[in-house]
Amino acid sequence: MKVAIIMGSYSDWEHLKPAYEILKEFGVECHVEVVSAHRTPERMYEFAKKARKEGFEVIIAGAGGSAHLPGMTASMTTLPVVGVPIPTKHLGGVDSLHSIVQMPAGVPVATVGIGNGTNAGLLALRILSIKYPEIAQKLEEYSQGLKEKVREMNKKLKEELG
Repeated sequence: MKVAIIMGSYSDWEHLKPAYEILKEFGVECHVEVVSAHRTPERMYEFAKKARKEGFEVIIAGAGGSAHLPGMTASMTTLPVVGVPIPTKHLGGVDSLHSIVQMPAGVPVATVGIGNGTNAGLLALRILSIKYPEIAQKLEEYSQGLKEKVREMNKKLKEELG
């Protein structure tokens, strides 16, 4: 199991680190790299073209502003690409979201919420779970943990309300 996490700039890392953390928690090997669609287009091209041969099974790509990295990567590979729109100073990431989610027919990018690296990691895990039963089992356990957190929240709320 091997997932690539790529980003257009180091400043995107804070939003992609949660994807890395959850993938590592599930025992998935991660490759993390800055691959700018605008500043290093040759590197982006080389990375995307070789991704399958390098053993990657899913690519998580985060980008802000014009946010070309996820879509351009998806246009050069048949691997699943999960796009993470990065929040931006002036438009709050809506520009990034629109750039990533509005891909033309034939070049899909699964897109999560603005800045939501956690869901990007979980979506990558769900994709991997098709092939790896141990990931499917861990996802079931993770889901049960979320249900327990909700039960605890309700317990705390009821205690507070008396």
